[in-house]
Amino acid sequence: MDRTQFDRLFDMSGRTVIVTGGTRGIGLALAEGYVLAGAHVVVASRKPDACAWAAQHLRDLGGQAIGVPTHLGDVDDLAALVERTVAVFGGIDVLVNNAANPLAQPLGHITVDALTKSFEVNLRGPVMLVQEALPHLKASPHASILNMVSVGAFIFAPMLSIYASMKAALMSFTRSMAAELVGDGIRVNALAPGPVDTDMMRKNPREAIDGMVGDTLLGRLANADEMVGAALLLTSNAGSYMTGQVIMVDGGGTPR
Repeated sequence: MDRTQFDRLFDMSGRTVIVTGGTRGIGLALAEGYVLAGAHVVVASRKPDACAWAAQHLRDLGGQAIGVPTHLGDVDDLAALVERTVAVFGGIDVLVNNAANPLAQPLGHITVDALTKSFEVNLRGPVMLVQEALPHLKASPHASILNMVSVGAFIFAPMLSIYASMKAALMSFTRSMAAELVGDGIRVNALAPGPVDTDMMRKNPREAIDGMVGDTLLGRLANADEMVGAALLLTSNAGSYMTGQVIMVDGGGTPR
Protein backbone atom coordinates (compact mmCIF):
# COMPACT_ATOMS: atom_id res chain seq x y z
CA MET A 1 0.00 0.00 0.00
CA ASP A 2 1.27 3.47 -0.87
CA ARG A 3 0.37 6.90 0.53
CA THR A 4 -2.22 7.58 -2.17
CA GLN A 5 -4.06 4.30 -1.52
CA PHE A 6 -3.92 4.86 2.21
CA ASP A 7 -5.31 8.37 2.00
CA ARG A 8 -8.25 7.12 -0.06
CA LEU A 9 -9.33 4.36 2.32
CA PHE A 10 -12.08 6.40 3.98
CA ASP A 11 -12.38 9.08 1.31
CA MET A 12 -15.98 9.43 0.09
CA SER A 13 -15.34 12.40 -2.20
CA GLY A 14 -17.80 12.62 -5.07
CA ARG A 15 -20.00 9.78 -3.82
CA THR A 16 -23.69 10.26 -3.10
CA VAL A 17 -25.06 8.81 0.12
CA ILE A 18 -28.70 8.52 1.22
CA VAL A 19 -29.23 8.31 4.98
CA THR A 20 -32.78 7.58 6.11
CA GLY A 21 -33.69 8.81 9.57
CA GLY A 22 -30.84 11.25 9.00
CA THR A 23 -32.09 14.27 10.93
CA ARG A 24 -31.19 13.22 14.48
CA GLY A 25 -29.46 10.62 16.61
CA ILE A 26 -27.33 8.00 14.88
CA GLY A 27 -28.61 9.01 11.44
CA LEU A 28 -27.49 12.62 11.83
CA ALA A 29 -24.09 11.52 13.16
CA LEU A 30 -23.65 9.26 10.12
CA ALA A 31 -24.71 12.05 7.76
CA GLU A 32 -22.15 14.38 9.37
CA GLY A 33 -19.45 11.72 9.00
CA TYR A 34 -20.19 11.19 5.33
CA VAL A 35 -20.16 14.93 4.61
CA LEU A 36 -16.85 15.34 6.42
CA ALA A 37 -15.49 12.41 4.37
CA GLY A 38 -16.40 14.32 1.19
CA ALA A 39 -19.72 12.74 0.16
CA HIS A 40 -22.84 14.40 -1.17
CA VAL A 41 -25.49 13.52 1.41
CA VAL A 42 -29.26 13.18 1.18
CA VAL A 43 -31.04 13.04 4.54
CA ALA A 44 -34.54 11.63 4.67
CA SER A 45 -37.10 11.70 7.48
CA ARG A 46 -40.81 12.30 7.90
CA LYS A 47 -40.67 15.97 8.98
CA PRO A 48 -39.95 18.60 6.33
CA ASP A 49 -38.65 21.13 8.88
CA ALA A 50 -36.21 18.58 10.30
CA CYS A 51 -35.00 17.70 6.80
CA ALA A 52 -34.43 21.36 5.95
CA TRP A 53 -32.55 21.97 9.21
CA ALA A 54 -30.34 18.89 8.85
CA ALA A 55 -29.47 19.69 5.24
CA GLN A 56 -28.47 23.25 6.17
CA HIS A 57 -26.45 21.94 9.11
CA LEU A 58 -24.54 19.61 6.79
CA ARG A 59 -23.93 22.43 4.31
CA ASP A 60 -22.61 24.53 7.19
CA LEU A 61 -20.04 21.77 7.75
CA GLY A 62 -18.83 22.42 4.22
CA GLY A 63 -20.65 19.67 2.38
CA GLN A 64 -23.24 19.34 -0.33
CA ALA A 65 -26.52 18.10 1.12
CA ILE A 66 -30.26 18.12 0.63
CA GLY A 67 -33.18 16.95 2.74
CA VAL A 68 -36.07 14.97 1.29
CA PRO A 69 -39.17 14.44 3.46
CA THR A 70 -39.82 10.70 3.33
CA HIS A 71 -42.02 8.28 5.24
CA LEU A 72 -40.40 4.84 5.04
CA GLY A 73 -43.83 3.27 5.41
CA ASP A 74 -45.05 4.97 2.21
CA VAL A 75 -43.77 3.16 -0.87
CA ASP A 76 -44.50 6.16 -3.12
CA ASP A 77 -42.24 8.28 -0.91
CA LEU A 78 -39.37 5.87 -1.54
CA ALA A 79 -39.56 6.35 -5.29
CA ALA A 80 -39.68 10.12 -4.82
CA LEU A 81 -36.59 9.99 -2.57
CA VAL A 82 -34.58 8.14 -5.20
CA GLU A 83 -35.81 10.40 -8.01
CA ARG A 84 -34.92 13.57 -6.10
CA THR A 85 -31.47 12.24 -5.19
CA VAL A 86 -30.64 11.34 -8.77
CA ALA A 87 -32.03 14.62 -10.09
CA VAL A 88 -29.76 16.65 -7.80
CA PHE A 89 -26.59 14.54 -7.58
CA GLY A 90 -26.78 12.33 -10.67
CA GLY A 91 -26.74 8.92 -9.02
CA ILE A 92 -26.54 6.88 -5.82
CA ASP A 93 -23.41 5.22 -4.45
CA VAL A 94 -24.35 4.36 -0.87
CA LEU A 95 -27.69 3.68 0.78
CA VAL A 96 -27.89 3.71 4.58
CA ASN A 97 -31.15 2.22 5.89
CA ASN A 98 -31.18 3.83 9.33
CA ALA A 99 -34.77 4.99 9.94
CA ALA A 100 -36.64 2.85 12.45
CA ASN A 101 -39.89 2.61 14.38
CA PRO A 102 -39.26 1.65 18.05
CA LEU A 103 -42.79 0.43 18.80
CA ALA A 104 -42.76 -1.90 21.79
CA GLN A 105 -45.62 -4.01 23.16
CA PRO A 106 -45.46 -7.05 25.46
CA LEU A 107 -46.51 -10.44 24.21
CA GLY A 108 -50.17 -10.93 24.94
CA HIS A 109 -50.89 -7.31 24.12
CA ILE A 110 -49.38 -6.95 20.63
CA THR A 111 -51.85 -5.32 18.24
CA VAL A 112 -52.12 -5.89 14.53
CA ASP A 113 -51.68 -2.15 13.99
CA ALA A 114 -48.38 -2.04 15.93
CA LEU A 115 -47.01 -5.10 14.17
CA THR A 116 -47.98 -3.67 10.79
CA LYS A 117 -46.45 -0.26 11.45
CA SER A 118 -43.20 -1.84 12.61
CA PHE A 119 -43.08 -4.09 9.55
CA GLU A 120 -43.74 -1.20 7.16
CA VAL A 121 -40.95 1.02 8.50
CA ASN A 122 -38.37 -1.42 9.88
CA LEU A 123 -38.44 -4.06 7.16
CA ARG A 124 -40.62 -3.35 4.14
CA GLY A 125 -39.34 0.22 3.80
CA PRO A 126 -35.62 -0.64 3.73
CA VAL A 127 -36.13 -3.58 1.36
CA MET A 128 -38.27 -1.62 -1.07
CA LEU A 129 -35.92 1.37 -0.94
CA VAL A 130 -33.06 -0.91 -1.95
CA GLN A 131 -35.15 -2.04 -4.92
CA GLU A 132 -35.92 1.55 -5.91
CA ALA A 133 -32.24 2.50 -5.70
CA LEU A 134 -30.95 -0.68 -7.33
CA PRO A 135 -30.59 0.56 -10.95
CA HIS A 136 -28.48 3.49 -9.73
CA LEU A 137 -26.42 1.37 -7.34
CA LYS A 138 -25.67 -1.03 -10.20
CA ALA A 139 -24.32 1.90 -12.20
CA SER A 140 -21.95 2.99 -9.40
CA PRO A 141 -18.35 1.74 -9.21
CA HIS A 142 -18.48 2.16 -5.42
CA ALA A 143 -21.90 0.76 -4.57
CA SER A 144 -22.64 -0.18 -0.99
CA ILE A 145 -25.70 -0.75 1.18
CA LEU A 146 -25.61 -0.43 4.96
CA ASN A 147 -28.56 -1.74 6.94
CA MET A 148 -28.70 -0.51 10.53
CA VAL A 149 -29.94 -3.38 12.67
CA SER A 150 -29.57 -3.75 16.44
CA VAL A 151 -27.98 -5.97 19.06
CA GLY A 152 -31.61 -6.71 19.93
CA ALA A 153 -31.56 -9.11 16.97
CA PHE A 154 -28.99 -11.26 18.81
CA ILE A 155 -30.08 -11.22 22.44
CA PHE A 156 -33.09 -11.96 24.62
CA ALA A 157 -35.37 -8.95 24.15
CA PRO A 158 -38.28 -8.96 26.61
CA MET A 159 -40.90 -6.31 25.76
CA LEU A 160 -39.06 -5.57 22.50
CA SER A 161 -39.99 -8.62 20.44
CA ILE A 162 -41.62 -6.57 17.66
CA TYR A 163 -38.57 -4.35 17.11
CA ALA A 164 -36.00 -7.10 17.65
CA SER A 165 -37.71 -9.48 15.24
CA MET A 166 -37.86 -6.89 12.47
CA LYS A 167 -34.16 -6.12 12.92
CA ALA A 168 -33.37 -9.84 12.84
CA ALA A 169 -35.30 -10.11 9.59
CA LEU A 170 -33.39 -7.12 8.15
CA MET A 171 -30.14 -8.84 9.13
CA SER A 172 -31.27 -11.92 7.19
CA PHE A 173 -32.11 -9.72 4.20
CA THR A 174 -28.62 -8.20 4.48
CA ARG A 175 -27.00 -11.60 3.97
CA SER A 176 -29.32 -12.53 1.12
CA MET A 177 -28.81 -9.15 -0.56
CA ALA A 178 -25.04 -9.55 -0.29
CA ALA A 179 -25.19 -12.92 -2.05
CA GLU A 180 -27.66 -11.80 -4.68
CA LEU A 181 -26.07 -8.45 -5.55
CA VAL A 182 -22.39 -9.39 -5.50
CA GLY A 183 -22.48 -9.96 -9.24
CA ASP A 184 -23.53 -6.33 -9.68
CA GLY A 185 -20.56 -5.08 -7.67
CA ILE A 186 -22.75 -4.05 -4.73
CA ARG A 187 -21.54 -4.76 -1.20
CA VAL A 188 -24.18 -5.15 1.53
CA ASN A 189 -23.41 -5.10 5.25
CA ALA A 190 -25.10 -4.30 8.53
CA LEU A 191 -24.18 -2.38 11.67
CA ALA A 192 -25.69 -3.39 15.01
CA PRO A 193 -25.48 -0.65 17.65
CA GLY A 194 -25.77 -1.39 21.33
CA PRO A 195 -27.25 1.20 23.74
CA VAL A 196 -26.69 4.68 22.28
CA ASP A 197 -27.49 8.01 23.91
CA THR A 198 -30.25 9.21 21.57
CA ASP A 199 -33.76 10.64 21.91
CA MET A 200 -35.11 7.12 21.39
CA MET A 201 -32.99 5.78 24.24
CA ARG A 202 -33.94 8.60 26.62
CA LYS A 203 -37.62 7.69 26.31
CA ASN A 204 -36.93 4.47 28.23
CA PRO A 205 -37.37 4.31 32.01
CA ARG A 206 -34.18 5.05 33.94
CA GLU A 207 -34.01 1.52 35.29
CA ALA A 208 -34.18 0.12 31.75
CA ILE A 209 -31.33 2.35 30.60
CA ASP A 210 -29.25 1.41 33.65
CA GLY A 211 -29.86 -2.26 32.88
CA MET A 212 -28.64 -1.87 29.30
CA VAL A 213 -25.56 0.01 30.44
CA GLY A 214 -24.85 -2.63 33.06
CA ASP A 215 -24.85 -5.33 30.40
CA THR A 216 -21.93 -3.72 28.55
CA LEU A 217 -18.26 -4.22 29.38
CA LEU A 218 -17.57 -0.52 28.89
CA GLY A 219 -20.33 0.38 31.35
CA ARG A 220 -21.78 3.37 29.52
CA LEU A 221 -24.02 4.47 26.67
CA ALA A 222 -22.36 5.10 23.34
CA ASN A 223 -22.30 8.53 21.78
CA ALA A 224 -23.95 8.55 18.34
CA ASP A 225 -20.64 9.71 16.85
CA GLU A 226 -19.11 6.38 17.87
CA MET A 227 -21.13 4.67 15.12
CA VAL A 228 -19.49 6.70 12.36
CA GLY A 229 -16.19 4.82 12.15
CA ALA A 230 -17.83 1.44 11.66
CA ALA A 231 -20.27 2.84 9.10
CA LEU A 232 -17.45 4.38 7.07
CA LEU A 233 -15.47 1.14 7.24
CA LEU A 234 -18.38 -0.84 5.83
CA THR A 235 -19.19 1.58 3.00
CA SER A 236 -15.82 2.99 1.92
CA ASN A 237 -12.76 1.56 0.17
CA ALA A 238 -11.48 0.51 3.60
CA GLY A 239 -14.09 -2.27 3.64
CA SER A 240 -13.71 -3.33 0.02
CA TYR A 241 -13.41 -7.03 0.96
CA MET A 242 -16.36 -7.01 3.35
CA THR A 243 -19.86 -8.05 2.35
CA GLY A 244 -22.66 -9.94 4.07
CA GLN A 245 -21.23 -8.99 7.48
CA VAL A 246 -22.64 -7.50 10.67
CA ILE A 247 -20.45 -5.35 12.89
CA MET A 248 -21.60 -5.01 16.51
CA VAL A 249 -20.76 -1.67 18.09
CA ASP A 250 -22.12 -2.47 21.51
CA GLY A 251 -19.54 -1.72 24.19
CA GLY A 252 -18.84 -5.42 24.63
CA GLY A 253 -22.35 -6.39 25.64
CA THR A 254 -23.83 -8.84 23.16
CA PRO A 255 -21.67 -11.94 23.82
CA ARG A 256 -22.52 -11.67 27.52
